[in-house]
Amino acid sequence: MSLPPVVDAAWLAEHGGEDDLLLADVRGPNAHTRGHIQGSIPLMIGTPGQFTSPEVREAFAGEAALRLRRHGVTGEERLVLYDGGDLTNAAAAMQVAEIGGHRNVAVLAGGLAGWPGEVESGVVDIEKARAELVPRPEAVTAWWEVSEGGALILDVRREDEYSGKGGYPCDPRQGHIPGARNVEVSTLFAASGVPKAADEVRSLVGADPAERPVVTYCHSGSRSGLALIALRAAGYDARNYFGSWHEWSRRAELPMER
Repeated sequence: MSLPPVVDAAWLAEHGGEDDLLLADVRGPNAHTRGHIQGSIPLMIGTPGQFTSPEVREAFAGEAALRLRRHGVTGEERLVLYDGGDLTNAAAAMQVAEIGGHRNVAVLAGGLAGWPGEVESGVVDIEKARAELVPRPEAVTAWWEVSEGGALILDVRREDEYSGKGGYPCDPRQGHIPGARNVEVSTLFAASGVPKAADEVRSLVGADPAERPVVTYCHSGSRSGLALIALRAAGYDARNYFGSWHEWSRRAELPMER
C-alpha cells in the first residue's frame, strides 16, 4: 500500500499499528530517548549535499542505502518520518531515504509538536536489516540536471534573493537560475510544518501538476526541501536541487539572471 507524501496525526492514529508501517524520529537518538511517539525508532541518516559529479552522487546514494539498513529499514515498509514540527529535518531525511532506494516515504505534518497522542521515553533497540536496497541517485537533482526534461524551476527564496538585490555574502554571484519562477516557501504553508491545501499551492505555483515536473531550489537546499513536501502534497512530481544557489553561483560556467 502506497503512502501519501504527507500524513497528519489523525492518519497516523488510524494506521500507526499496522505491520508494514515504520515510524521514524529523525531528531536524533538523545531527543528520541527523552520523548517520542509510541512505536517509533530513532533514524539518523544525514542530509544530501552538493553533488559535484555523477560519481559523487552515486557514492552518496550507496552510503545512504547502508545507513538505512543499519537502522533496520528494508525498503519494503511504508516509512513515515517526523521531526520536532517544522519538517526541515524530516524533509532532508526523506530525500536521503529516497536516494538510498526507498520508494514509499512520507512525513508527518506538524511533527512531534502536532501529535496529540501518547509520548513515551526510553531507548529503542534497532536490528540491522539484511535486505538490499537499490540506490536511486536520480532521486535528488544535481546541477547538471536542473534544466533537463522541461521541468518547471521553482526558486523558493525571498524576492530580494531571487532578484539579486539581496542574498548571502558567501555567494560570488547574486541572482537566479534562468527561467526560474519565484514562489517564497512560507507562502506554501498554512502553519509551521503544515502545507496549505492543494488548490492553494497550485494557485501559487501557477502550473497544473500534470503539465511537467518541478525542480525546487533555494540558497542551500533546506527551504527547497520544505517546498518539496508542500508541492508533493499538492500532486506535483517534484525533486529538490539540494546544492541550490550556494553551489550554482560558484560554477562560473552556469548562466544566471537578475
